[in-house]
Amino acid sequence: MSPTSSTPAAGASLSAARRSRELTDTVGGPVVDVLVVGLGATGAGAALDAAARGLSVVAVDAHDLAFGTSRWSSKLIHGGLRYLASAQLDVAHESAVERGVLMARTAPHLVRAQPFVLPLTPLVSRGQAALAWAGFRAGDTLRLAARTARATLPAPRRLSVVETRHLAPALRSDRLRGGLLSWDGRLTDDARLVTALARTAAARGARILTRVRALELTSSGARVRDELTGEEGVVRARAVLNASGVWAGDLVDGIRVRPSRGTHLVLRSDRLGPLPAGLHVPIPGETNRFVLVLPQGDGRVYVGLTDEPVDGDIPDVPEVPETDIGFLLDVLGSVLEVPVHREDVVGAFAGLRPLLDSTSAARPTNGPRTADVSRRHAVLTSSQGVITVVGGKLTTYRRMAEDAVDAAVTARRLGAGPSPTAALPLVGAAPPHALAALRAPRRLVRSYGTEAPAVQALADRDPRLGERLLPDHPVTGAELLWALRHEGALDETDLLDRRTRIGLVPEDREAALETVRALVGEDAARRG
Repeated sequence: MSPTSSTPAAGASLSAARRSRELTDTVGGPVVDVLVVGLGATGAGAALDAAARGLSVVAVDAHDLAFGTSRWSSKLIHGGLRYLASAQLDVAHESAVERGVLMARTAPHLVRAQPFVLPLTPLVSRGQAALAWAGFRAGDTLRLAARTARATLPAPRRLSVVETRHLAPALRSDRLRGGLLSWDGRLTDDARLVTALARTAAARGARILTRVRALELTSSGARVRDELTGEEGVVRARAVLNASGVWAGDLVDGIRVRPSRGTHLVLRSDRLGPLPAGLHVPIPGETNRFVLVLPQGDGRVYVGLTDEPVDGDIPDVPEVPETDIGFLLDVLGSVLEVPVHREDVVGAFAGLRPLLDSTSAARPTNGPRTADVSRRHAVLTSSQGVITVVGGKLTTYRRMAEDAVDAAVTARRLGAGPSPTAALPLVGAAPPHALAALRAPRRLVRSYGTEAPAVQALADRDPRLGERLLPDHPVTGAELLWALRHEGALDETDLLDRRTRIGLVPEDREAALETVRALVGEDAARRG
């Protein structure tokens, strides 16, 4: 699509009508090459990978795109520094490579360089500062080894006290020694990445079916239920990929996932003042763990994250314990001039990382913390022939998807070549100079890429759609209508909680709900 196009990419529009049509054709229909269960980043990535190889693909999810872990991340595309520090050299290099793929080729509209300041407060000894600086330099070496251009990710450097205060005015000035500046990749939003993956897969012929629950998996397909009607049926496939994340063990015997909870707080931006850069806030007593402060550009700031093991049943939406909130506020308060209080927290969210449990079933209570568990992914084949991909992290979703499809191609002898996805731009992607030339607000370009003019055109044709839903949040009605017509959103929860992130603040969600419901109703009436 050209940079000035006012229509969506060919074949990439997901809608309620398309879902209904393709669901009818799929359940009880002809055998497809690959069935993917789960439409988080890995599952949507696997659907794209298989479709890009010319295979016929159906991908289902019991809920919505990015309903699970993939909407609860830190919104960062990490270069692997943390894994380098723990001697996981292969994981570190893989992370740096995949970060470069996203930033330079597949999603430069959604992933950009993010500066971070590590303030050198009295709580950071000179030895710790030296260790952190060595780590940032090592991270830059990873960038070089991954062949990511300096123009894409600038070099780390030391900051004076004045420079540190300029980038983070909210910092406590007493005995501040300056700071360390580093860079990493950051997403506009993780759920938007998943939406782009699913739509790119759809443009390649994949059938993307949300609100379709897999009840039982076999090597030849799945018994499924349409969650909107309750009707059940069978999808037949030559290969079945289980990419359901923390729920992977519910569908396939023998898969043990050790979930780790990562909690983030949501603050209003004015509570911390101007933040040209994010913050790395060292956790007292830890040598390689930080609380991250990440400005969002939408009037909000995220503060996270924790890394706590989770036992028991896996909920659809994890709850945020008060202990996590208190911990994050305490660490954040250690570097601020004016502490943030509990009443300043306007929202919070928690995600469960699907870490592979390689320990015995009877895990000892003194076993390794989830913070120390490897982020390597695994592709496992059950005795029934179902292929499960588990572990890993958001940054390496593409490689996880590639490995899973490779396993399916080999095991089921499917006629397909190697994965092309490392060089396959997602819907909306374009080189930086083309994105800069688009005639659309920069905020829309960072979310929609080359489709931003088409979103803006909806507002230009109907001024009501150009109005903000909330005075203090930038999302407009045009973005909601675009999500209904082209991004597979089916109701107000999809719109508020995933296509936009208004719902992260309960107060904002409640204020916008009536308007969003009205727009959903109007669009449904228009479609007849």
